[in-house]
Amino acid sequence: MSENRPAAVIILAAGEGTRMKSKTPKVLHPIGGRTLVGHAIHAARGTDPAHLAVVVRHQREVVAPHVSEVDAEALIADQDEVKGTGRAVECGLEVLPPDLTGTVLVTYGDVPLLTTQTLRALTAAHEEAGNAVTVITSILDDPHGYGRVVRDQDGQVLKIVEQKDAIAARESGGADAGALDIKEINSGIYAFDAQVLRDSLTQVGTDNAQGEKYLTDVLGLARAAGRPVRAHVVDDRWQSEGVNDRVQLSNLGRILNERTVERWQREGVTIVDPATTWIDSDVTIGQDTVIRPGTQLLGATTIGEGAVVGPDTTLTSVQVGDGASVVRTQAELAVIGPEATVGPFSYLRPGTELGAKGKIGGFVETKNAVIEDGAKVPHLTYAGDATIKEGANIGAGTIFANYDGVNKHHTTIGRHSFVGSNSVLVAPVNVADGAYIGAGSAVTNDVEPGQIAVSRARQRNIDGWVERKRAGTSTAAAAEAAGAQQTDAPQTDAPGTDAPGTDAPASGQDQPAPRHTASEPEGGQA
Repeated sequence: MSENRPAAVIILAAGEGTRMKSKTPKVLHPIGGRTLVGHAIHAARGTDPAHLAVVVRHQREVVAPHVSEVDAEALIADQDEVKGTGRAVECGLEVLPPDLTGTVLVTYGDVPLLTTQTLRALTAAHEEAGNAVTVITSILDDPHGYGRVVRDQDGQVLKIVEQKDAIAARESGGADAGALDIKEINSGIYAFDAQVLRDSLTQVGTDNAQGEKYLTDVLGLARAAGRPVRAHVVDDRWQSEGVNDRVQLSNLGRILNERTVERWQREGVTIVDPATTWIDSDVTIGQDTVIRPGTQLLGATTIGEGAVVGPDTTLTSVQVGDGASVVRTQAELAVIGPEATVGPFSYLRPGTELGAKGKIGGFVETKNAVIEDGAKVPHLTYAGDATIKEGANIGAGTIFANYDGVNKHHTTIGRHSFVGSNSVLVAPVNVADGAYIGAGSAVTNDVEPGQIAVSRARQRNIDGWVERKRAGTSTAAAAEAAGAQQTDAPQTDAPGTDAPGTDAPASGQDQPAPRHTASEPEGGQA
């Protein structure tokens, strides 16, 4: 082994976790974007062990595949019917080489705040002192529930007395009656000499208050053999804190998030309100980015430098480029290019790719949509299964109708093309470069370069309709008053109006040129 590199790490993840009151195994509950056992594997793998084994039992059919997904090289060990941490470690050793030598670390699958740095420090302290066993301990004002560390006059660890056994000793006046007064607690995280561990476990029985094979008994056996057993005290008690119920789960999740947020602040990220900002463990953020209140950065989200994210934004495995702005947005598995703008109230579904200086505006939903550099989808639009090429502009209220009830179809909008407001693009359809769509159109056929496509009925204004159909309403009264004002106004040459049900002028007055002609189709503004 290289210096301070453990020969193996064994992670114990076989427990049922009944106090979680959950159908999900305890070690698969997540905080900070990883499961509890995922955090344990991440910390252990960082020590660069020659072997990493995870001991499973409860709901093995879901825990073991998850372990392999997190770390394909991890070895799976199955605990049998014999209870106790000692037996769990023994089962872990069975999947390791029988001639293994060096340091074996033992950790737990429900201790998510334990760090690689602490495990490396434990390994170094263990090997430099030549210990047979080294245990991580902490000093707690309230040690209730933990095993107590009993030291000898030289400061070495004499033994560890479990809480239940200490209570039984006090009630019976046994030798360990004073253990309950000790404030130094056992974390359950150890460094062992591999051979000492293997030999000692064969001698450990189940003669204790819980009828289990205790790993802690190895300490007494090592001392009896004249081998040194010492403690490695860690001031940060949270690194050895386990999860037993959902209260502890949320508490450790909060502490983990506080540490993650502080780490990014020290890396040059402005986080306006840490109390309302949640950042998963695998997120990365560039310098001079500003994270505004109410923001959640989840999964494998990456944010470049000088971006602004939030307020009230949730990004899950989203890539955000340098200088981008993302405001009041929910996005998942999307890409937001450099200097692009998104929001407010935007929803970017998986497969969305927004190019540099592009725009996805207010109340826009996108899915499987590529919006190229400088293209804009400013407001009130659904763009699904679409390619919107460079410089194109999509008017307000546009719908990319991508689903025919059976299959999804694709729409392409060409470079620097213009889609008028309130249009429907019925896929599959291709709008070429430099084309226009008139506002309010339903487009079902391809549009060629330089064309304008219009698909809507001509407007007709029918005189007297309100008077006849809505008599007695406030609308009719307003129309009557407005008509009286027009009658009192000076008369000028004015166009006639269509009589109901006709296309002809209502009078013989001269008419202005029509707004739309057959040779010049009607357009519309975006």
